[in-house]
Amino acid sequence: MTLAVQVPEELSARVPAEQRGPGLDRDAVRLLVSRGTDVSHHAFTELPRLLRAGDLLVVNTSPTLAAAVDGRIGHARVVVHFSTRGDDGRWAVELREPDGRGTTRPLEPGWTRSAPWKDAGGPTGTQVRLPGGVRLVLEEPLSARSERLWWARAVGAGVPGMLREHGRPIRYSYTERDQPLSVYQTVFALPAAGGAGSAEMPSAARPFTARLVAELVSRGVQFAPVTLHTGVASPEAHEPPYPERFSVPEASARLINAVRAGDGRVVAVGTTAVRAVESAAGADGVVRAREGWTDLVVTPERGVRVVDGLVTGLHEPEASHLLMLRAVAGREAVDRAYEEALRGRYLWHEFGDVHLILPGQAPHTQHCASNCW
Repeated sequence: MTLAVQVPEELSARVPAEQRGPGLDRDAVRLLVSRGTDVSHHAFTELPRLLRAGDLLVVNTSPTLAAAVDGRIGHARVVVHFSTRGDDGRWAVELREPDGRGTTRPLEPGWTRSAPWKDAGGPTGTQVRLPGGVRLVLEEPLSARSERLWWARAVGAGVPGMLREHGRPIRYSYTERDQPLSVYQTVFALPAAGGAGSAEMPSAARPFTARLVAELVSRGVQFAPVTLHTGVASPEAHEPPYPERFSVPEASARLINAVRAGDGRVVAVGTTAVRAVESAAGADGVVRAREGWTDLVVTPERGVRVVDGLVTGLHEPEASHLLMLRAVAGREAVDRAYEEALRGRYLWHEFGDVHLILPGQAPHTQHCASNCW
């Protein structure tokens, strides 16, 4: 799965594009374009000229939550990252520790057997004190394969209100400073029922501005909104995605199917949009309105049934997202693009540059494992 490359630390985007100089907007990032193994270099503002009338962009409307909150277990300070709200009202959470630089680091392996959790009789039943009188009670690991994420039940005030009042956006050590929540909202974000949203920003859509969207529409590019509420990624772990809540509305399903029946290309904005629309596609490639939970992991072996192209950020070489990119474009194309991104000094992570993958063959053909491995 991994690429034979290392991303230098100086290629991490530390601040948003609009904060790098006067007069800049979110769209002031670079755009690497792949068509098969052919790679070209552009500004993101050129996107309307790289797409064509009849193309369809599938966009994720999930808003970003202020999902990081300071807490205490006994006298120990922790930071709780709220990931996903379950149907039973519990939350999947990740406990991390402050790193002394304003960000966090993962708890040491075996943290469930160490103090102060050991003194509390083990992690199950451990209580985390949070602002606003909220107590979080750990109940069980989210997965048998890892103790990174835990199901926890909140006691006291509601979590959405507590996050709005006391939370802040999740950020990691490669960023320079805390940012307001507005920096982490995309132009497509819409309020969600019950205070739902994404623990981390669906960042591929971040460079889009209202002006750029208007230009795309004026050139005949269409938009299909879907929703997928993303959980925490925790970049150190590089785990496959956990189940996430998604929705593909009837109007979007019809539009996607109509574009696929014509000459347009279905281009997902972000890996979250791929996961949502592919979760709503049958084996026949027809997209049907669906909502609920998806545990789909898009791999080269599974292939893609709907998506012809992808707008995405640049992912760490170990990230499971690369399997999805290879399912769309093939391994050789992805490896070639990442070599060019490193050579061209592109910036990584949620405030970084963008990669546009377009088909190097006729659209609507299912990509199989032989193209990828």
